[in-house]
Amino acid sequence: MPFSACMRDCYDTCSMVAKVKNGRLTVRGNPKHPITAGFLCPKGALLPRWFHAEDRLKAPLIRTGERGSGEFRKTDWDGAIGIIARKLRETIEEHGSESVLVYQYAGDRGVVNYAFPLRLFHYLNTAMLDYGICDRAGQEALRDVYGTAIGMDPEELKNQRLIIYWGINAFWTNLHGFTFAKKHDLEIWTVDVVRTETAKRSHRFFQIKPDTDVLFALGVAKVIIEEGLYDKAFVRGNVYGFEEFKNYVKTLSLYYVSEETGLSVEEIETFARDFAEKRGVIHIGYGFQRSLSGGEAVRAIAILPALVGHRFGFIYDMKTIDKSYAEGAFLRTKPAKKIPQMKLAEYIERGEIKFLYIYNSNPLASLPNQNRLRKALVESDVFVVTHDIFLTDTALYSDVVLPANTFFERPDIADSYYHRYVALNEPVARLYGKSNSEVTRLLAKALGINNPYIYEGDEDVIKKVIEINGLSWEELKREGFVKVPEKPRAWETPSGEIEFFSQRAVGRGLNPFPEYRKPEGKSPLRLLPPTHRMTITSQYHNTYVMIDPNLYINPSDASERGIKDGDTVEVFNDYGSIRTIARLSDDVPPGVVLLYKAFWVKILGWNANFLTADETVEKYGNASAYHSTWVDVKRI
Repeated sequence: MPFSACMRDCYDTCSMVAKVKNGRLTVRGNPKHPITAGFLCPKGALLPRWFHAEDRLKAPLIRTGERGSGEFRKTDWDGAIGIIARKLRETIEEHGSESVLVYQYAGDRGVVNYAFPLRLFHYLNTAMLDYGICDRAGQEALRDVYGTAIGMDPEELKNQRLIIYWGINAFWTNLHGFTFAKKHDLEIWTVDVVRTETAKRSHRFFQIKPDTDVLFALGVAKVIIEEGLYDKAFVRGNVYGFEEFKNYVKTLSLYYVSEETGLSVEEIETFARDFAEKRGVIHIGYGFQRSLSGGEAVRAIAILPALVGHRFGFIYDMKTIDKSYAEGAFLRTKPAKKIPQMKLAEYIERGEIKFLYIYNSNPLASLPNQNRLRKALVESDVFVVTHDIFLTDTALYSDVVLPANTFFERPDIADSYYHRYVALNEPVARLYGKSNSEVTRLLAKALGINNPYIYEGDEDVIKKVIEINGLSWEELKREGFVKVPEKPRAWETPSGEIEFFSQRAVGRGLNPFPEYRKPEGKSPLRLLPPTHRMTITSQYHNTYVMIDPNLYINPSDASERGIKDGDTVEVFNDYGSIRTIARLSDDVPPGVVLLYKAFWVKILGWNANFLTADETVEKYGNASAYHSTWVDVKRI
């Protein structure tokens, strides 16, 4: 049977075996894969329903009504491609190539489907997206300390004793990693603001207040250093700025750390002593670093594994292969104008974007401050093209909508940002739509472009990427996956060592050591918008409609507002307001409320991003800060 790879924006990147029997797709996990291990998560089990969904787009659409109205007429592919090519040519002639922006993200992580269309836009010298929505602050922070965000190979966990899930609900978002840790009998701790399903399944849970991660980590470091629990030989030979950092945390009061974090001094000391004794590995999550304090928090946390003697004792990213050939930036003739992802609405408002080509993404569900973005699109003259499998909220605001196919209908490969395996994806059927690479070639032809790189076939691109990375095509075809060998690594910092005193951070105008700033908001409650177990940002909402739109609030906060379980409430701030049902829960601490993020507005009528902040953290690469959102709640 053909091999498939789950292309979702997920840590696990499951290798699968797929087939079509009696006209229906069936999938199962590839039992040979060392990490994904032959089983699928609940979302993976939904893939056949998603593949055969009745609401898949089947023909190109041209908008006939107002943006967002859902009024379209069907057309054929030649007609749609002709309109797009004509408008693209006109935009470049009248406003310049940098008025065109290709907006894509990781809705599909296939190397070809993600990267190949960029060849056309590089050739045209258009503006490109500077990705900041997901893990940018943490990436920058880890580079400050280690020079890289690539941490430990998770297969090495079998040789460890302790893993700490810090700000990650791994049981929902990294199920195969969580299962791998359980299989190898690691002790599991969780550090989080919310008592998640991962926390409930952990040996220990340390529940901290929002934005106090940096202070907690510094307090732990203080105990480890002052009690002499650190790996002295490792630190002496491999750490830059240890003495300065030692003096920095010396002035920190554990009583202050306790007061701010909500943990007792005893809990902080116990964490530090047991972490040092067991030489813990930390899986650093993405959610909490999407905040104004996120970069500082990751810098502080990253110091802890080095204190106990790990060269790369964290898990955050695993960029294993060079995909640059697939993207084809070598086709540009001038440097790209980069537009920060979180500032899309601002650039549209300023009239700097006149043509917007969107694929692999649903920004009208996933970007923050949705009211601003939707208003900008309605009031501007930007021409919007969306290529998607479904008529998403973004598609509703587009001028032309092109039907995409799924990864079961085309060849590709996918790597993982968790493990070191590349998975093969072979087509098993063909239902509707065209792939991103097919549309790229059609557009290039309509534009009269003759460059051969833009017409290269999918399999040729795949084989070239495999060859460049020194991998075996034969093994990939035989097993459905191939492991990327880990090469000897050094710390890519100015000193060539792990930097507790970060010279790179200083170069960006930051303190050489992680700083704690007490969080402040205009409203009394901190809104946390994590992903729902059955979605990946906005994906699968239309497939699995039994999502959870409720607001979770601590009973004490509810009581202050006269709210009872099941009441209809309004959640509001300066960005907007939504109405939903309140659910009282002690899993959410006082001062915090929780709404799952990025549901389809066309289905639910709202999503959490009507409330989220569109601020960015400039010194951490214009990283997102939508977890630094404050709201209030009232009973209706």
